[in-house]
Parts: sequence; structure tokens; C-alpha cells
Amino acid sequence: MEREKFGSRLGFILISAGCAIGLGNVYRFPIITGAYGGAAFVLVYIAFLILLGLPVMTVELTVGRASQRSIATSFDVLEKKGQKWHFMKYLGIAGNYLLMMFYTCISSWMIIYFVKYLSGSILEYHGSEELGGVFVDMISNTGLLTAATFAVILICFAICALGLQNGVEKITKVMMALLLFLMIGLAVYSCTLPNAAEGLKFYLIPSFEKMKESGIWTVISAAMGQSFFTLSIGMGSIAIFGSYIGRERRLLGEAATIVSLDTFIAIMSGIIIFPACFTYNGGQTADAGSVGASFLFTTLSSIFNAMPGGRIIGSLFFLFMIFAAFSTVIAVFENIMSFWLELTKLKRRTIALINIALMLVLSLPAVFSLSIWENVTVFGYGFLDLEDKLVSNLILPVGSLFYVLFCTRRYGWGWDSFLAEANTGEQGPKFPKWIRPYMTYVLPLIIIVVLLISVIPLFV
Repeated sequence: MEREKFGSRLGFILISAGCAIGLGNVYRFPIITGAYGGAAFVLVYIAFLILLGLPVMTVELTVGRASQRSIATSFDVLEKKGQKWHFMKYLGIAGNYLLMMFYTCISSWMIIYFVKYLSGSILEYHGSEELGGVFVDMISNTGLLTAATFAVILICFAICALGLQNGVEKITKVMMALLLFLMIGLAVYSCTLPNAAEGLKFYLIPSFEKMKESGIWTVISAAMGQSFFTLSIGMGSIAIFGSYIGRERRLLGEAATIVSLDTFIAIMSGIIIFPACFTYNGGQTADAGSVGASFLFTTLSSIFNAMPGGRIIGSLFFLFMIFAAFSTVIAVFENIMSFWLELTKLKRRTIALINIALMLVLSLPAVFSLSIWENVTVFGYGFLDLEDKLVSNLILPVGSLFYVLFCTRRYGWGWDSFLAEANTGEQGPKFPKWIRPYMTYVLPLIIIVVLLISVIPLFV
């Protein structure tokens, strides 16, 4: 069977960026930026994006395009006889399923809050504490959360069942265009608020004093971690899109475009959030070290409920959040779809039906961990938090390390093979030959540091 291809380069860029752009871009990046020195932190973050995120994304795209496969069989195609790199498929497949086991649940919260703002039912609640009670009631409602999670799974797999071009590409292009339109509109509105200048100053003017207060190592490790995890690299969710593109363009430029779009969304989120915080909430109040998704439903919701036209702004914001969440879910579901297409002889629609049922069952522990299983823990974590930690703190860095070693070591695919594929094409910058020592020795060490920074807190 001939492999499907994207209908356009724009489709590839938007879908790959959609996979990288997640909910963490929208709430976590602005908070840690504001707390750790504003634009000073952004400079450190961008430095790590260039040193860490960009090369790993290029490596993953290259493996995908060279093999024309997903992570389920890409190492089988490229490895030399007798090598065991194909065992990496189990880590990648597990990572994609684990991510969706909790991410579909969190995505369902966006739908519920969009409906709350659209109907106006949430506007009677004020203050973070009161809205915190609304949030707890919502996540404790097992029936509602199960139904909303099922809706996310059903909608996103239905899109994937339509095919790469007719479903995933066509719908993601529209969704990402609307996401960018909504984001720019909300950012412009935020900049007209009374204390917008104060909020933007807090967010965008470098404060090296703030960096010193937080501790330079804390800031560096936060920037390193954010630059790494924001791109969803290491489990083949980016490689699959490399397998759907032609060889007209070199891959470093494609990776740079995706990274730039991801960073733009993250920075623009802060331009929406901080003017609103300084106008209606007396400044940013979330703790950078522990801020979670609940920030959206407590602090930000209290701001929307306090501002004129808050019902409309809240509705548009959570619609934007739905697009950000769905872009990731559709991208990862397409990767899961590709596993099944390569490992079985089943059709897309059959695979979608099987995985809708499978994913609904697999998502239940995360849903139940917020209500009827709230006292059930593994290593001290509820199921939702445990699944999140396993993907973010373990699978992504370990997977990235494997990708880099596979492409740079002679007992893997090898540097020459990687470089030849990455630089195939007539347009875009070439991946430089002189960077080989960095890719072979320094980059793996940085990833190991990220892995240790991520894993040690799980046990300490």
C-alpha cells in the first residue's frame, strides 16, 4: 500500500507544530517566564531550544523521513543487521498511549469550561477560592468527566479515520488557523486593558535580579526542562510527520519553523495572561514551581468573571484552549493510527473503532483518580499525575537519547547516513558537519542531565 503524503508544506508545518503546541505552552510557560526574570528567562530558554530542542527535533524528523515509517517500524528499517534498536518501538508506542491516557482527560476540561462560559453559568462565581470549588466539583463528577473525555476521543479518532489529507491535514489546518486568529485577537484585547503596560513590563523586561533571587541553577534547569518538554520530542510523535513529507527541503529549516511557531504561541500566551492579571488580579499570583492546569480554571477564570465582557472573552479563551489541546491529541492519535497500519492489515476506520474503545478504557484510571479513586496511589501519585510524570520525566528524555545515539554512533544508523538524509533537498539551511562532536558527545550528556533533573524529584 502506497504511503499517504501531506498535500502541502503548510499542512506539515501546522500539524507538526500542533503536536508540539500543548496546554503547557499556554499556562506554564508564561508563569515560569514571569517568575524567573521575564525576557532574561526567555533568552536562556531560547538558547536551550537551539542547543537541545532543535537538534533532537531534526534527528526525529530525519529518522521518520528516511524510514517512511512511524516509530513502530522505523528502527527496524534503518538499523543494521543484528542490531537491537527496534526495541525502541515499545517505549515509543507506550509513550503515545500513556500521554493520551491523561491528556484526553485534561482536554475534556477545556470543553466543559467552554460550555460553562458559553452558557454563562460560571459567571456567578467570583474569586479564585470560589472558582476552585467549581473546579473540584467538575473533576469530581465522574459521569460528566467520562462523557467529556469520550467526546474528545471520539472526535479526534473520527478525524484521523478520514485519512491524512482529508481528515488530519484539512481539519488541523483550519483549527490551527483559528487558534492563531483567536490568540492574536485575545492578545490585542489584553493590551488595551488599563494595567496592560505594567503586566507587559513584568513579563517582557529582563530582570536579572529576579533570576538571582530564584537561583541561577533553578532558572537554568527550568529553561532546560521547558525547552525540552514543550516540543514533545522523543517518542516518535514528530517522526511520523517526517515520514509523510517529500525530499524537496532540508530538515533543519523545517525543524526551526516548527520550533519558532511553538515558541511564538508560548510567548503570545503571556501577552494575553499578564495584562489581565495586572488589571483584575493585582499581578501574577501563581507559584512557578508548582503551577498546574488548575491555574486556568481558578486564577484566570476569576479574571474573566471580573472583567466587562468576561463571558465572551472566557468563551473565546477556552475555545482557543480546545484547539491547542485537540491539535496535540489528533497528532498523537495519527501516530497511533500509523502504528496499527504498519503492524496490521486493518483499514483506518477499523483501527479507529478499536482504538476508540481501547482509549476509553485506558483513560478511565486518570478520570477516576480525580474522584472515586482519589485515594489510590502508586509511588505516592494518583494515576493522572503518575502517567504525566512517566511520559514527561522518563519516556521523552530516554527516547530522545536513543534517537540521538542512533543517528550519531557507528553502532547505530550512523552520522553519515543521518547527515545525508537531513541535508537532502534544495531549500533550507544545511545541518552543519562541524557540529558532529557536539551531537555525538555533548548533546547526549545534556539529555542525561535533563533526565536526572526530571527523575530525581520523583523519588526525593
